[in-house]
Amino acid sequence: MKDNRIQALLNEIELHRGEQFAIVTRLRDIALASGSAITEELKYGGILFSSKDSFCGIFSYAHHVTLEFSRGATLPDPHAVLEGTGKLRRHIKLLQVADIEANHVAQYVEMARQAADG
Repeated sequence: MKDNRIQALLNEIELHRGEQFAIVTRLRDIALASGSAITEELKYGGILFSSKDSFCGIFSYAHHVTLEFSRGATLPDPHAVLEGTGKLRRHIKLLQVADIEANHVAQYVEMARQAADG
């Protein structure tokens, strides 16, 4: 069952940040398709995805969207697209839909989901 709060957030993004809506919905599709038991929840103003444990989240800002990885500091970065210097988290900044493929997002989501599943 879809969380109505998630749908409300998606509606808000579509209404006020139309260009980002396409990015957010495509990222969401990738995250939900990354495993057989993926769940999503609204938290911290974004959509968080979990399998056995949380592995990524989508956040829409004024001029970009970020795909945050809960344990991104431990992920391999074969395409050098992960940003951030914190102890745990890393993110990929997306400005347009084409950035999803250009930054190999599906590969990173898959690596993050596999790491969360242990």
